[in-house]
Amino acid sequence: MDKWNLFQRFLITENAQISIWDFVINAIIILVLSLILEFTYSRCAKSLSGRKAFGANFFLIAFTTMLIISIVKSSLALSLGLVGALSIVRFRSAIKEPEELAYLFFTIAIGLGMGANQRIVTVVGAIVLLAIIWVRYLTSAKTRKQNLYLTVSSTGERKPGLENIDSVVREIFKASKLVRYDETADLIEAAFWIEIKKTDDLQQFKIRLNEINPEIRISFVDNNSF
Repeated sequence: MDKWNLFQRFLITENAQISIWDFVINAIIILVLSLILEFTYSRCAKSLSGRKAFGANFFLIAFTTMLIISIVKSSLALSLGLVGALSIVRFRSAIKEPEELAYLFFTIAIGLGMGANQRIVTVVGAIVLLAIIWVRYLTSAKTRKQNLYLTVSSTGERKPGLENIDSVVREIFKASKLVRYDETADLIEAAFWIEIKKTDDLQQFKIRLNEINPEIRISFVDNNSF
């Protein structure tokens, strides 16, 4: 009976007290690392859309992870309760590219490390990984790229099909993604996110489409959300 009472006390007794000052310091460190990571993602990521919107979630994810770990690490019962809660709640996120998942794991790792109060290891590890990302970005042999929002529209009987427009887009630009397509009896309109290496690509693209239909309309807009 004594062993059973001892086991119950082990489950319900908090083994560690949460220091409010340690928590505040960890939160400040997470804020700094999250802002640096957000800036790094917006500059170095290869994703063609939503970089700033996606990166803005890094602090929230890291802080929430730290808060959960700071609470459950003080009690085995709370840890078991967290496992039970996670088995009920299903988390879903629209992760479209492996790169996004890698940055999310990076963010969660920061939150886990600070929640476990491993400041030195977490900060050093984050700095090393951020340095590697920036070195690879700065020493890349690729020409610096610009992301644009491309709209192609055409009317009349000579309007090209989507397959014709898409083939020219893929041929001229380094990377592209179709985001909108509308077609009626008199109008066809397609919108892409594109990545260009030099401005000459824009003129070449215009010439190629004018060969299909001289009256085709093309617009390029810089999108700051990339």
